[in-house]
Amino acid sequence: MPDSLYERLGGTYAIAGAVDVLVDRLFENAGVNANAAVHEHHGNPANGPGYKFLVTAWSIEAAGGPKCYPGEDMIAAHTSLKINDEQFDAVYFEIEATLRFLGVPQAETAEFMTIIEHYRPEVVQQKKVEQAGTLAPAS
Repeated sequence: MPDSLYERLGGTYAIAGAVDVLVDRLFENAGVNANAAVHEHHGNPANGPGYKFLVTAWSIEAAGGPKCYPGEDMIAAHTSLKINDEQFDAVYFEIEATLRFLGVPQAETAEFMTIIEHYRPEVVQQKKVEQAGTLAPAS
């Protein structure tokens, strides 16, 4: 059986390292922060460590790693933010750019970006999708 995306990305430590870089970039990205509700969250430096933890745990599970994400499902986590497609794209492209910057191979980058795109309906339209990786179905 081939290694999971989680394993091919380098496991927990590598994913946590990538998220550390990513979140710093997201907190500085003008396109991402054009949404006032997102900017309010990103503008508070105290939110950084918790946000990094949640994104790391979510990414581990979405990539097929161990269950560890304690946060809300994507609909509950994003409904109040009212994220549109342009804002979703800003985050999407920042994730992709970060993975490339860190030297993640193209195949793994593409596979992870497919997972991110899979969740667009939940983030933008609050429409339920089938869960990816080891993420439990939202209740």
